[in-house]
Amino acid sequence: MPYISLTKENIDAEHICCAFSDKKCSESYDFKKRWLVREFDNGYVFRRLNERAKVFIEYGPAEKAWVPVTAPNYMMIGCFWVSGKYKQNGHGKALLQDAIEAAKHHGMEGLVTVVGRKKFHFMSDTKWFMKQGFEICDSNFSGFSLISMAFNKPEKRPYFNDSVKKGECPEKSGIVAYYSNRCPYSEYHVKESLVETAAKRNLPLKAIKLETMAQAQSAPTPATIFSLFLGGKFVTTDISVCMDSRFDKIVGKL
Repeated sequence: MPYISLTKENIDAEHICCAFSDKKCSESYDFKKRWLVREFDNGYVFRRLNERAKVFIEYGPAEKAWVPVTAPNYMMIGCFWVSGKYKQNGHGKALLQDAIEAAKHHGMEGLVTVVGRKKFHFMSDTKWFMKQGFEICDSNFSGFSLISMAFNKPEKRPYFNDSVKKGECPEKSGIVAYYSNRCPYSEYHVKESLVETAAKRNLPLKAIKLETMAQAQSAPTPATIFSLFLGGKFVTTDISVCMDSRFDKIVGKL
């Protein structure tokens, strides 16, 4: 098979696709691997193309997902990425089918995932999912949608937890960044790039690391990899906003 699953036994010898060539994120890369090792015990799956490429899918039981969503007996898709020359070769459909078969094997109701009403950075393509049979089951004021594929007609549809309904965070001054080790880029850019960017603009910064499943499931954003707020309002999921060269371009569009 062209795809492999990472496990506790092979993860030290295998790459996890993201940031494998970005030396400055090497520590964050290791944090992501350690995060995966812990989540494997919760039924989490990391499946990728067996090449040095960014072609992979992550999924696990929604009850154990680091996302503020209620979706009993659904499989939650996390990161899902097919990049570069590997696009248009059927990898996306093949990896999605893997998740579908896993959900059916475990007797689940279907699949669920978080996307943007428009394409958000570091999130899957909404239009592509809709073409595969997903439907919108909830949304919030900051532009996120929860979409699902149900195998049978469900009694209850998945929904966002109350913490994300308004699309705002409790802290109303300065920059607030929520992040976790679900991504090998987030720790480095929040703790290094964003600190420098905020100081240069004399903007107060509060970085909130989601270190437990409970914290992630009660976060004010469904993008728990990385979300930036300014004045309490959601700005972006684009981690490049942390960098001095990108901050004004992204924030200035609002």
